[in-house]
Amino acid sequence: MLRHLALATLALISTALSAANYDPAWGNITPKRVIALGSGDGAALVKAVAALQPGDQLELAAGTYSVPSFWDLQVSGSEQAPIAIVAAPGAQVIITRPDDKQNVLNVGQATEVHHLILRGLEITGGSHGLRLHHCHEVWVDRCHIHHTGSVCLSANSADTHHLHLTRNHIHHGGGHGEGMYLGANNAQHVMSESIIALNHIHDCQGDQGDGIEVKQGSWGNLIAENDVHDTQYPCITVYGTNGRPVNLIERNLCRRSGDHCMQVQGEAIVRNNILISAKGSGFTSTDHQGKTLNLQLIHNTIINRGHALSGGSWNAREGMLLANNILYSAEQNALHFANGAKGVRISGNVVFGHGPKEGCSLGRGLQDFIKADWEGVNHDCAPSSDAPLDKADPAHRLPRDFFDRPRSGNSAGAVAATP
Repeated sequence: MLRHLALATLALISTALSAANYDPAWGNITPKRVIALGSGDGAALVKAVAALQPGDQLELAAGTYSVPSFWDLQVSGSEQAPIAIVAAPGAQVIITRPDDKQNVLNVGQATEVHHLILRGLEITGGSHGLRLHHCHEVWVDRCHIHHTGSVCLSANSADTHHLHLTRNHIHHGGGHGEGMYLGANNAQHVMSESIIALNHIHDCQGDQGDGIEVKQGSWGNLIAENDVHDTQYPCITVYGTNGRPVNLIERNLCRRSGDHCMQVQGEAIVRNNILISAKGSGFTSTDHQGKTLNLQLIHNTIINRGHALSGGSWNAREGMLLANNILYSAEQNALHFANGAKGVRISGNVVFGHGPKEGCSLGRGLQDFIKADWEGVNHDCAPSSDAPLDKADPAHRLPRDFFDRPRSGNSAGAVAATP
């Protein structure tokens, strides 16, 4: 049953979304009224935002807007008339506060907020930079969130759905240090049917420091085309969905993690990702706040000095598929199943390193790529002309690759061989 649910959800997401279609349908409606705010006055900003009506777009002039008190944004638009708060064309708009006793900007703490756009804003300082509470249909786009006292962007204090977090530059969070913290432990709060795409997240070096963390119970989300690197914890961490529709994790570039490059508990489809260089494993999954099950890894390229793939709780679990991946380890196992891999469907993979080889063909090492290294400095994982990577299982062949190009030939891994 869960396997059929995963396939049905994948078909739905793939039909509804393409690489260039991560924005909300309501996001580009012409505003009814454009209001210009022409100074870097924090008090004036708070007052102007509180007065916004559906269809308004507030354009902020260049400057530093410091808000010394607690700020909870509570205005909502509609599907036909969203509210937008944006930087004026070419303007550097910095929103901050003088200390880390409060978050820089809360959205929807006291009341539900929806059909809101935040675009082109630089948010720095405070505790959390941007904290989304009772939110749905909120689009955060092209914002620069950095050097905060705690998490840069969070949505972990209330249930959220249909968030669009796109094209943001996020780095140097303090405290636990996550770039994005989405959902709460043990499904206390859940994020669903949201899109996290095209973000650049790096230098998450706090006490924990995941790049993107999606907590237990969050479901039906798309995590795509993010560039995440130099993190203390995994670049991307995704838990399970508690039996709800699976999460789709695709075309992300993850590298240089102090833990694992990517950690996914289960109930997910993980496809066309490039994962390079971790102190732990390139990819790992194990029981945590739920059990590992219904997990599909298809056409990923994983390169690591340690284990390429580690499945600590894959044995005799429902819906486990490992197909058409490139799994290269310089010093340990290409595949590492500490407790066995009974029932796992393994086919079409190309491996380099120690460990089991069933369902796999042998590669030669880094010479199989145009320009890649074990440290993740170079990450061009296009196959070299003579690479023995044309071993993919046609039954699990994806039609498009890491770059969203049509996949010609039968090469394994995230990047298709060019004709």
